[in-house]
Amino acid sequence: MFDPVIAPSGTLLGLLQRGRGDGTLHALTAPRAEALAALNHCVLRDPRHDWQVENRSLYYARLYLDLNGELDAVRAHLFDPEDIVDTDESRTGLALAVLGHLASYGRRDALELLRRYAAHGSNWAWALDELALRDDDAGLRALAAPVLARFAPDPEGEAELVAAVRDAFEPRPWRLWAEDPRESIATRVRAAQEAGCFDRWQRQMRPTGPRPGWSVRAVFEWAQQGMERGAALHVPAARCLAAVAGPEDRPEILQAARNGTDGARCTALRYLADGNDPDALDLVEAAVVDGTAPVVEAAVDAFERMRSVAAVDRARRWAQRPDALGAAAGRVLACRGGTRDRDLVLGALREAVRGEGPDAPTLWTLVDGAGRLGIACAAPVLRHIYRETASSHLRGRAARALAATDPSYATGFAVECLWDCEETTREIAARHAETGDARVVERLRRLAADPAEEDEVQTAVRSRFGPDAALG
Repeated sequence: MFDPVIAPSGTLLGLLQRGRGDGTLHALTAPRAEALAALNHCVLRDPRHDWQVENRSLYYARLYLDLNGELDAVRAHLFDPEDIVDTDESRTGLALAVLGHLASYGRRDALELLRRYAAHGSNWAWALDELALRDDDAGLRALAAPVLARFAPDPEGEAELVAAVRDAFEPRPWRLWAEDPRESIATRVRAAQEAGCFDRWQRQMRPTGPRPGWSVRAVFEWAQQGMERGAALHVPAARCLAAVAGPEDRPEILQAARNGTDGARCTALRYLADGNDPDALDLVEAAVVDGTAPVVEAAVDAFERMRSVAAVDRARRWAQRPDALGAAAGRVLACRGGTRDRDLVLGALREAVRGEGPDAPTLWTLVDGAGRLGIACAAPVLRHIYRETASSHLRGRAARALAATDPSYATGFAVECLWDCEETTREIAARHAETGDARVVERLRRLAADPAEEDEVQTAVRSRFGPDAALG
């Protein structure tokens, strides 16, 4: 999947792509045709950089409800001829998830569309998972024949069926079909279920990797073999090393950390850092200077895991470095530094935004650190990240940090956060939004009554409706 093109944050499309609460608020006041066009653009061209961790489906489904939006564009997208050619689930996954939420809200057209796609679409397994949570038994039983018809009655087809049953995210349809009164369906599904269980058992009986009795050298060789075939095994290798290495092996491990093969060096650095070895920090610094890219990355990761006082002290020395180790030092101080480190963390935060923009991966930790340390001077940078980042998770972290550093948060961003696509961001807003704004009171009541809302958000809302609350 190509990286999505994100519109400017000041446009309706840009707000909706980011999942910001202001996107919904602007859409509800914009011309309906314009709002629906922007909404369809988002649903049919997934704007998320990481669809596995960022939420949008409930956010878009709620907006369809508020706009009383038709599903013609979604239907055309799902059943476009391209669906036969492009079977990547990222093409249709968001649309199917939105339909699932709409079905939960009682939209019959969404339910029928999911059923039709499960029977005929290429990403049928996703549609079936959505229906498993929302459809009745009769609706699911009607899909047994068209779904099973996808699998040819030959060894290859049966193997594919076994994998589909075994890997199903929601097992309910398959359990229903295993009890289907049509013997041809029930027998086939039960056989696939049994074969899937046997396959799982066989995998457990064929473990790969280190065995008891391995030597330190054998662990290093295993890690290097993984490196040569493109598999980073130094993390599990370091755990193996902890099991097989004794005090007498320390010289060999130190030597590997200095100039071993890439696999051995990464493993040794991780092992020494996890054990807070007195030489670990010097070896990390040396690896960043003369190591290959995988070694530098492993060294930096190992350093960031260290929890010792010595590691924090070294981070204070390294924080001004203009390299990966300097960036890591800023993150270490953000996580484990004290009030004396506020200026260093703020400097790292500003430098990351200047150098890499509002979507830099390093910002996740630095934003959290600004909030944890209560760096009031960071509020302007945090507001910039909140507005501009395309990551709804990073925006949520910025919102949490603003709640701890910015006195204007309760009357500003907290209000729009009540409509945000991320439940954690809505939860923060529910705890902080100033109820003098009539929109806040109305929104809190709506969230409290919405069965699709997450428990944590509703708990936060209920805390505002307590005996001492003044919601009017």
